[in-house]
Amino acid sequence: MSACYIKRSKALNKPCAWYQRFATFATRVGFKQSNCDFSLFIHHSHSGIAYLLLYVHDILLTASSTALRDSIISSLNAEFAMTDLGKLHYFLGITIKYNNAGLFLQQKTYAMEILQRANLSECNSCTTPADARGKLSDEGSSPMSDPKLYRSLAGALQYLTFTRPDIAFAVQQVCLFVHGPLDSHYNALKRILRYIKGTLDQSLQLTPKTSDTLTACSDADWA
Repeated sequence: MSACYIKRSKALNKPCAWYQRFATFATRVGFKQSNCDFSLFIHHSHSGIAYLLLYVHDILLTASSTALRDSIISSLNAEFAMTDLGKLHYFLGITIKYNNAGLFLQQKTYAMEILQRANLSECNSCTTPADARGKLSDEGSSPMSDPKLYRSLAGALQYLTFTRPDIAFAVQQVCLFVHGPLDSHYNALKRILRYIKGTLDQSLQLTPKTSDTLTACSDADWA
């Protein structure tokens, strides 16, 4: 896949008007809007497949061939004032690195910002993101003194799971109590942060595959 990062001119400042104009144009040149994400547009034809993601003034474009990508960029430039910034290296807190295996996605800087927000930049690390000996409960502990901080950190951790699936379950558990967090819940959240402190370089490797087979794994508790 050939990918690039495009930034448009901010001449049309009203977000709704800009989105409607872009969506109309994208449909006209052969893109179809995703039913799952209205910011994602998909182009599928005999010349290949392309994905275009719109985020405010920024556009991410990837295509199955350089020729298709260049053709789409040419159409965009004819309609809008845009700048092709070349290969994507950083987007919404995610660093993208290219290697022989594919794409390497990392949120190390973002993770460090979360630790700083929680005043845990110098904390001791731990080897697991959650305590497997018990489940979180909505009783048995005092209410947290700063629930706003809890919600902020929990939301930030949710975004971090984009490249850190290893913390997904632990984050999901602490997010169950965002409306009334207790001290025990905050301790569980801090454990996740301590785990992150010791695994800052852990990230997500994306490798291209030719297989169209979907494989699913499940760890179900039937007891």
